[in-house]
Amino acid sequence: MNVLVVGGAGYIGSHCVVQLVEAGHRPVVVDNLAFGHRGAVKDGVPFYEADLGDREAMAKILKDEQIDIVMHFAAFTYVGESVTEPLKYYRNNVGATLELIQAMVDTGVNKFIFSSTCATFGVVESLPIVETLPQSPINPYGQTKLDLENALRAITKTSDFSAAIFRYFNAAGAAEDGSIGEDHQPETHLIPLCFDAATGRRGALKVFGSDYPTPDGTCLRDYVHVDDLSRAHIAVFDKLGTPGTCVDYNLGTGNPSSVLEVINAVKEVTGLDVPYEMDDRREGDPPALYADSKKANEELGWVPKYNDITSLVASAWKWHKDHPKGYDDK
Repeated sequence: MNVLVVGGAGYIGSHCVVQLVEAGHRPVVVDNLAFGHRGAVKDGVPFYEADLGDREAMAKILKDEQIDIVMHFAAFTYVGESVTEPLKYYRNNVGATLELIQAMVDTGVNKFIFSSTCATFGVVESLPIVETLPQSPINPYGQTKLDLENALRAITKTSDFSAAIFRYFNAAGAAEDGSIGEDHQPETHLIPLCFDAATGRRGALKVFGSDYPTPDGTCLRDYVHVDDLSRAHIAVFDKLGTPGTCVDYNLGTGNPSSVLEVINAVKEVTGLDVPYEMDDRREGDPPALYADSKKANEELGWVPKYNDITSLVASAWKWHKDHPKGYDDK
């Protein structure tokens, strides 16, 4: 298939592009490079520097490249920024994405895979998190993702459009060959922050909260490898053949790790100390978040390859030790 990967120069999108090629598909990348990196897109993959909200440009690419299916990885994802700049998030995550969908409708491209988030659930009352739990986001980022989920449900009910929704937990890791990996500015993810503290690129890591009702008092989170996430997006292709289909899946290992467990895994993998200091809890941080991915397993045959924190950290370290400045090292 010809697959348009919007946000394909970003972290998860670039890994999915690699897997699409390996699976025999033909990816085409669109990215405005606001957060993506041109160096993350392999040679030979068609690349367009464009904005997903430019309906005319998107329609032309969809037609010229004879696109069969669209994958969306182009959201803004910083929770704190979404609170202080909500308009920026609604404009891109909702408004611009609807322009892309309209371009698809206008050109007869009717299969869409949407990158969503567990943040749509907000503070949950039970664990693990299953797809049927109430969705009640507590920040604008999560709300914009839920708004798009609801839009897709409405669109697929009244048209030939079909969609798949994937709710990620904590994406981590890097490609097995170490050629592409995680490079965010600013960086907010725990594992690369641990690497930066261990290598002296930043000061001591701050651990927010040590008195949670968890085994070691720190938050528990579900870390899922970026390649595992990518495989699910390809596995869902067969589900989108029936017009009007809308399916949703939570993607996580169901095997959460605490902040201190992640720090210890980084120490073990790197052989370096990770200086850290305890700080107060952050408002809105629940004690634990982890997925029940039984639905993805049963319907897509999806089983995470990386199911323990040490192997996932080792994968991420391979990239970071060779690219301490990210793609700027190339």
